[in-house]
Amino acid sequence: MGKTVRFGVSLDEKLLESFEQLIQQKSYMNRSEAIRDMIRASLVDEHCQAEDQEAVGTITLVYNHHVRDLSEKLTEHQHSHHDRIISSLHVHLDPHNCLEVLVLRGAVRDVKRIANELIGVKGVKHGKLVMTTSGEEL
Repeated sequence: MGKTVRFGVSLDEKLLESFEQLIQQKSYMNRSEAIRDMIRASLVDEHCQAEDQEAVGTITLVYNHHVRDLSEKLTEHQHSHHDRIISSLHVHLDPHNCLEVLVLRGAVRDVKRIANELIGVKGVKHGKLVMTTSGEEL
């Protein structure tokens, strides 16, 4: 971590009040921590917009495992991307529904493409991709 630099910020009073409420809700120790966190989040979002950047993503899938051949199709997709999928977690939510979380690493375009393939498999009830960076540049 580099040298800490102090700087001033001017805010409208109502905006500052809202910011103070956010700080309290999220249990930040002080304004500086909250601002650092917001800057990092913005930098991560920007990083994940560049298709050629290296990223890490989690894909969360919810599906009914009784749907014909669905489990096999999802497993096939995962095996075809074994070089990008670095971990998986399978949870039985109830007698019919499963939750699967996959962790991927690769170029943003590849992670998005794989997520779209998996989420688009017929029978998947819900899916979501969350992307981030390895944190090296933060």
